Amino acid sequence: MRLTSYNLRGRPSFGAVVGDGIVDLRSRLSRFATLLEVFRAHALDQAKAVIAGVRPDVPLTEVELLPPLPAPEKILCIGINYKNRERDYDFAEPPKYPSMFYRAPNSVVGSGGTLIRPKISEQLDYEGEIAMVIGRECKHVPKESALSVIAGLTLCNEGTIRDWIRHGKFNVTQGKNFDATGSIGPWIETDIDLSQPLQLTVRKNGEVTQDDTTDNMIFSFADLIAYVTTFMTLKPGDVISTGTPVKQDAKADPPVWLKPGDTIEIECPAIGVLRNSVADET
Repeated sequence: MRLTSYNLRGRPSFGAVVGDGIVDLRSRLSRFATLLEVFRAHALDQAKAVIAGVRPDVPLTEVELLPPLPAPEKILCIGINYKNRERDYDFAEPPKYPSMFYRAPNSVVGSGGTLIRPKISEQLDYEGEIAMVIGRECKHVPKESALSVIAGLTLCNEGTIRDWIRHGKFNVTQGKNFDATGSIGPWIETDIDLSQPLQLTVRKNGEVTQDDTTDNMIFSFADLIAYVTTFMTLKPGDVISTGTPVKQDAKADPPVWLKPGDTIEIECPAIGVLRNSVADET
């Protein structure tokens, strides 16, 4: 089941993607105002039941896709989590624990939305990632059972303003939270075999710039959930973006930043394609 949020002629709604269209769920599950409420009510089985055998209400081409979950309580991001990426940072050994930071919901747009290069910097960069969506409240989750708390997966462009990454001496929060610099979507895929490696491919203007599988993650999905829940309670609808692979042009000198007119496509065959273009802030 592929779940998403969208605008149709200015009206926000949510639904399930079936073929090239969307089955509207807001009208069929009227006690829920948003997809986030469906997750928090543990009502995914209800959603699956009401779409069975139902034809789409609207073509995908007629809607504006939004981030699948509006305003989740937490968007957690994991840094430097693919093998060999530590070389970009001159680390002699892989990290012992995950690096983490927050993103605010207004820092991301949906698939098809426009990434905004801010007036204050030209250093808009991209990072293609797979993101987990949590399905139930959990704390102190053993690694052996950690995959059971994942409700589905989506894709994330963990967009970054590079010269603001170390604006403060010890943090990256500023550079990761400019409005509309990243994206999440196009939907949440709930039917995935999490025991198998997932391919992640990123294309900039049609050219492959990142290509790897989750087999090369330093900290697996289960590792991350076990680690995070040692100190934090995860809630239904929380998102954990799991890190980006090495870029093929990581050592370009000078670096090549995103500019207006560029397009970024992030693809995982088991999930779909997250696609965005770039424009300048007005």
